[in-house]
Amino acid sequence: MFARLLATIFGIAIGFGVAAIPTRADDTIEAKVQLCAGCHGQNGVPSDAKTTPIIWGQQQSYLVKQLHDYRSGDRENPVMATIARGLAQDDLRKVAAYFAAKSWPAQSAAAAPAAPPKGIAQCKPCHQPNFEGGMPAPRLAGLSHEYLSEAMRAFATGVRSNNGDMPKLMQALTDNERDAIARYLSAM
Repeated sequence: MFARLLATIFGIAIGFGVAAIPTRADDTIEAKVQLCAGCHGQNGVPSDAKTTPIIWGQQQSYLVKQLHDYRSGDRENPVMATIARGLAQDDLRKVAAYFAAKSWPAQSAAAAPAAPPKGIAQCKPCHQPNFEGGMPAPRLAGLSHEYLSEAMRAFATGVRSNNGDMPKLMQALTDNERDAIARYLSAM
């Protein structure tokens, strides 16, 4: 049923019960990433920023890891797992490079709190001083409050475990501290 829904929404061909990205005469990365625009946006702004992250301008190493994790089952999301499994292994890096080369979309953000929230200092070594990411961590600045809150909650509760450090770091924070960090980062 789910595979048929995906096929209907995204025009994905179904064979042997597994959805796959259709073979096209135009087999370029640009053609392959068109499927991503349905959720992540044609201009880099997701159709639902509360549940879908910005991937334009995101760190390439992070995008490669997430695609790999969706493909292997280390990170769960039925839509992303199907898409990642439909890409050739060789294309994972090419897709990640394509989106990493794009500019982070300009957004109007709310004013950040005057003082950084408690617990955010532990995020800087990996996510960098301005939270724009770097090897191997993703950019957090400018992602939606809802997406960030859910990601941190998922790490804290063990629902998401595809990063060895994040569960312990997020478990050390209270719900209110994680919420304050998400609000701060989303306003950057």
